[in-house]
Parts: sequence; structure tokens; C-alpha cells
Amino acid sequence: MSKELMNKKDLDRALTRMAHEIIEKNKGTSRLCLIGIQRGGVYLAQRLAAKIQEIEKKEIPVGSLDIALYRDDLNIRKQQPVVRRTEVPFEVNDLKIVLVDDVLFTGRSIRSAMDALMDIGRPASIQLAVLIDRGHRELPIKADYVGKNIPTSLRETVEVQMEEEGVEDRVTIRKFESVEGKGAE
Repeated sequence: MSKELMNKKDLDRALTRMAHEIIEKNKGTSRLCLIGIQRGGVYLAQRLAAKIQEIEKKEIPVGSLDIALYRDDLNIRKQQPVVRRTEVPFEVNDLKIVLVDDVLFTGRSIRSAMDALMDIGRPASIQLAVLIDRGHRELPIKADYVGKNIPTSLRETVEVQMEEEGVEDRVTIRKFESVEGKGAE
């Protein structure tokens, strides 16, 4: 059984607020780019870039980053990771990069994303934007921009559904019967 935490309007409002916060913290859009972590982070990065363009009347570069082969659990996963595309069509050196992901949980995916990003180049800074921060960090990683903080138990998982994947925009939380069912980041 799942419970809806955010609907399409809630998600849109959160992204609008985050776009304003990104612009404010970076004092505009100079040398700013967004890189979404495959899959959900890519869609969110594209939406944030569109909102920033709407506000500032300036297009900012957007890329996508696949972290499948950078994960620290490759040797203990039951299934092989699905490798998606990394597409960063610009030099990252000396840019202010905002990594974008859908759900922040243990912090391990973000660490993997930073490793993957550093293999591409040396950004001036890396910031983190997440739609949902559900807590339970295992690494000292904190988001700079958060759409919504949702405290969860380890017996719950948060699912972000987006229209880019053919479903209605929404965020749900679902409880599992055992801890083994907990959702990975």
C-alpha cells in the first residue's frame, strides 16, 4: 500500500522554489550547469533548467550522468546494473555544477556521482539538488537544495514518478514488511 506525498502541483512548486534558490545562491547563472543522475535526476535537471531559463531568460547547459559502474555495491548486488548514458556535452572544468537527483537516502549514489564527475573534469564547485531527502545518511553528504524533507523508516521506500516515463507526476511512500525490502538509493 502506498501513500501519495506530492502530486503534480506540489512537485512543480518545489522545483520552482529550488530554481529560485539555485539562482540566488549562485548570484545568477554565470558558469552554472546542471547534471542529472540517471534516470529521475535527468528529468528533474531538465525541468529545473527550464524554470531557471524562464526566470533568468538565459539557457544553462544540462547533462546526464550514469553512475552504475561507480557504485560501491557492484560486487554484492544480485543483479547486474543497467548501464545508461552519460552525456555531458560541455567542459566541466571551472564550472559551478549542480548535481540533481530524485531521492537522497544513504548518500552513496551521490558519492558515486561525484567520482564519475571528477573523472570527466575538475569543476569549480559541486552542489546538490534533490527532490526528496528521506534521511538515513551513511556518508557525510547534505543537499544544498531540497524539494521536500520526508523522514522515513528503513521499512519504507520513496518512489518518484514522472510524466517523462509515461506516468503521472507524483511522489509516494510505501511500507515494506521486512527491512530487506528497503529501497536502495
